[in-house]
Amino acid sequence: MLDNLTGPSHPTPWPAGYPEGYAVVDVETTGLGRDDRIVSAAVYRLDARGEVQDHWYSPVNPQRDPGPVWIHGLTGAMLADAPLFPEIAGELAERLAGRVLVAHNAVFDWSMLAREYARARSTAPVEHRLCTIVLAKELRLPLANHKLESLAAHYGVVQRRAHHALDDARVLAEAFRPSLHLAAAAELPLPLHACRPLTEWTETPASPASGASPAAQVPEPRHGRIHGSGYRTWRPARKRPPCPYPNPGRLVPGGPLVQGMRVAFSGDTGIDRELLEDRATDAGLHVASSVSRLTSLLVTNDPDSFTTKAAKAREFGTPVIDERQFAELLKAVLPASGVHG
Repeated sequence: MLDNLTGPSHPTPWPAGYPEGYAVVDVETTGLGRDDRIVSAAVYRLDARGEVQDHWYSPVNPQRDPGPVWIHGLTGAMLADAPLFPEIAGELAERLAGRVLVAHNAVFDWSMLAREYARARSTAPVEHRLCTIVLAKELRLPLANHKLESLAAHYGVVQRRAHHALDDARVLAEAFRPSLHLAAAAELPLPLHACRPLTEWTETPASPASGASPAAQVPEPRHGRIHGSGYRTWRPARKRPPCPYPNPGRLVPGGPLVQGMRVAFSGDTGIDRELLEDRATDAGLHVASSVSRLTSLLVTNDPDSFTTKAAKAREFGTPVIDERQFAELLKAVLPASGVHG
């Protein structure tokens, strides 16, 4: 049963070069860190216009404590007989191959999948991802915040089991389809990001997972912005020169950026992250890799997320702005006090 997600055919023109299919993904995990593991995964496969083709779900034995049971509801006893990730890797790969991975805060789901495939000495057959938070912002949807429940409510989608991977994937699939059609009607380039191997994994995977296409042959969509230069062109983060200006403190609400401010970034962005960091550095800001009490501001399109940086920002009371606000503030960065004549 496909939960009545399919709708009528749409004879209206469709932008040339939009992806030919999507894999709407949700994973539940033992936590948010690099060493955390997936405890369940779900995929809804959609066609080019967002209509549901099928869905798939599996629990996963993380081979460790399942973490926040109060969130995902999966206890150690429930997962004891579940398959290990390498046992589902091929089946999952078949559902990802040749499709754009769609997720809410897609950088998280992609990172967790990429690490699990790396542990299995393989690679996820995903070339591009699309974050529905970024898409909602580019569509300027009137949302109170960018939680999945808010996006769902905007489109009248009823959530049955929050934080259950299959139901979260269903909800997102149902909410993504109208967003996709709004983007198509406006001929909006989709904010696609290239999925690249993670820098913390130094071993080259033995072989692609079943269904993966050769990594070197990544097609460039004709109607979409590709952030990043390809699947296997990932470079270690560049060592940036030290910021020459003293930290003037936190961003004042409604106030300007000032040279020397420490700015951190979290989550997917419409503009390539490295380009945003370059612009910040060129403007005289200090790009920080983490959030501390000294951080002047956090730039994220999902301030309510459970990423480490967002959690630290809430803990420390660090000012948080989204990518669009940051881009506007970058146009008029004030010089550091006492440095410029």
